[in-house]
Amino acid sequence: MISISDWRYRQFVAHLQHVAASCCGDFAVYTSTNYSFEDQEATTVWEQLNLRSGDISIWTTDSNISEVVFVGPSDTSILYINATNEEGDGGISLYTADAAHLESASLVASLPAPFSGLKAVTARSGDIHFLVAAQAYPNGTAYNEDLAETPASTARIYADIYVRHWDTYLTPERYAVFGGVLARRNGTYSNPSSSSASYSLRGELTNYVTGKCNATCAESPVQPFGGSGDSYDISPDGSQVVFLTKNIDLPLANFTSSQIYWVPFSGSVNDSVPINPIGATPGVEGASASPTFSKDGSKIAYFQMNGIYYESDRNIIYVANANPANFNITSVAGNWDRSPDVLAWDNDGRVLYVAAPDLGRERVFPVPIDAAADYKPVNITDEGVVAGMQVLANNQILVSDSKIWSSRDIYTVSSAGNVTNIYLQANLVDPELSGLGPQDVSEFYFSSNSTEIDLQSWIIYPANFSTDNTYPLAFLVHGGPQGGHYNSWSTRWNYKVWADQGYVVIAPNPTASSGWGQNLTDAVSAHWGDYPYWDLVYAWDYVNTSLPYVDSARGIAAGASFGGYMMNWIQGHPLGRQFNALVTHDGVTNTLADYATEELWFINHDQGGIFTSPNETSTYYRWNPILYYENWATPHFVVHNDLDYRLPVSEGLMLFNMLQVKGVPSKFLNFPDENHWVLNRENSLVWHREIYKWINYYSGLSDAKSPY
Repeated sequence: MISISDWRYRQFVAHLQHVAASCCGDFAVYTSTNYSFEDQEATTVWEQLNLRSGDISIWTTDSNISEVVFVGPSDTSILYINATNEEGDGGISLYTADAAHLESASLVASLPAPFSGLKAVTARSGDIHFLVAAQAYPNGTAYNEDLAETPASTARIYADIYVRHWDTYLTPERYAVFGGVLARRNGTYSNPSSSSASYSLRGELTNYVTGKCNATCAESPVQPFGGSGDSYDISPDGSQVVFLTKNIDLPLANFTSSQIYWVPFSGSVNDSVPINPIGATPGVEGASASPTFSKDGSKIAYFQMNGIYYESDRNIIYVANANPANFNITSVAGNWDRSPDVLAWDNDGRVLYVAAPDLGRERVFPVPIDAAADYKPVNITDEGVVAGMQVLANNQILVSDSKIWSSRDIYTVSSAGNVTNIYLQANLVDPELSGLGPQDVSEFYFSSNSTEIDLQSWIIYPANFSTDNTYPLAFLVHGGPQGGHYNSWSTRWNYKVWADQGYVVIAPNPTASSGWGQNLTDAVSAHWGDYPYWDLVYAWDYVNTSLPYVDSARGIAAGASFGGYMMNWIQGHPLGRQFNALVTHDGVTNTLADYATEELWFINHDQGGIFTSPNETSTYYRWNPILYYENWATPHFVVHNDLDYRLPVSEGLMLFNMLQVKGVPSKFLNFPDENHWVLNRENSLVWHREIYKWINYYSGLSDAKSPY
């Protein structure tokens, strides 16, 4: 059982990140974070996983080490980022070391900006070629907030769309990829020894991105979520770089189109060449992702969507030659009705391992690079959602994933789908997750009038569940709307935490969900208020008639983002009367105000066109929750955060004000320092306590005299 007080108390497996495996596949290191609500402090350590014995041990308690790459003259040579530098000016340091003797690490460079996203390889010369990323001034030099001058005025002036994005007002500084050389000073490359080799930074870093401009200027990694893993790469011999940027020929807010550029490592932004400009592959104009070199550096794999306005179009796999004279782009399994979002090359360059949403999971699939359009990949993993994977020297695939019952599992699987080693299962080693397992979860399929296929829903059971008892319903609606409820762990909407309040959680995947074919995902466009709503009605009907252990009469419903919109829509419709309480987290209240968002491409696509006059034929008008204000009656808890620029806080304030004026029991929770998500741990604890106090009162799980 997970209580509110301890569900995030121990995160040493909830936040396994930066998994780096040695080149020979002997061991891997990763970060492990534990947060104490009592002390209000987090402790981060690095742990070492022996991939031969399975033993896990503390590698270092130095939390200033933020990223590690295995690179250098021996199998245990590493390069790492230290999050501070000796100058104390907001920059970072680079160190080389032997992973087995970290105490002998050598400082090789002090960089005057908060660089991150380290990638590094050993060049033929024995030097280390590396990439990092940071914001840059328009002149190409790295931006460091600690050293920047404070202007006399705080005014912001804009002449183009895209004033702000996610939680940040845009400034002239844009992210850029920088390359550098750590020159080998002694030791011989033919006789490598970590003790005889030392390095020093040669010259200045090269900015490969800044200055490439037209309608807008190039930026890589693409914000707000882009990182080194899906935005840029360096070839294994250190001679080539690829990076991803939004299409510089189109306005940022109106189009999803992005391109991948190739540039020689020894070159500059002026030498960069687009691999996949519009027209390179007919009909392919949308967002690109994850440019990745093959192990021999001869090919580049990436994903790209067709649609130029649609962020949730199907990702298609492409492979290009790493040759600017003839990229020769080919699609791989081009008709596969899944949308992969993680990729890794095998060791001989013949197969790509990709992860894609599939039937409520994110599974790994091997795909030959010569696969025909009609090729149907077969998954080699099953449960869980992949967080990362790496092909080891022995051709085993090291997988890190999570499941509803386990915050992190690490294991290896063969190309045939055989699990060869299980190194970590969080629910078996973390005392706070003790007892959690697949028995806590099941699923069902139900029919709806919106689609010919059956739709899926998860069931998550409370602690000590028995079919002889009844439990109130917690009905959770996912955001997106394109996306889904998956078999994964979350530190924000954790199904098991909700269930362990005493609910049976029902988490349906209605129209718009990903992993059941692109048609289901696409069908929500211009249909926010009908198709997914009908699906939720049918899901509720199934639960009400088929699951005798669920007490629907004591049910509550909750959702965030599109799920929050759906709570507001449900409030004015018959389904809203089936719940005793509703919870909206950062949802749309007034669709006529949709243009207050930042990514206009999204709302233009999902509402079926640009905003024009708000008449009854417009979807902006038709699917507006406030049209049904006269029906609002169900007690409603509202959360909305000040830094949410995706859905501005005025949406939540409007919802709360209207509920209050109508006399509907309601409560408003606001975090001035949070965006679309609640990420601060102490804020998250308040979020959970306040919401559970509200819903537990109205579901009868609490004996409190008031929900306030």
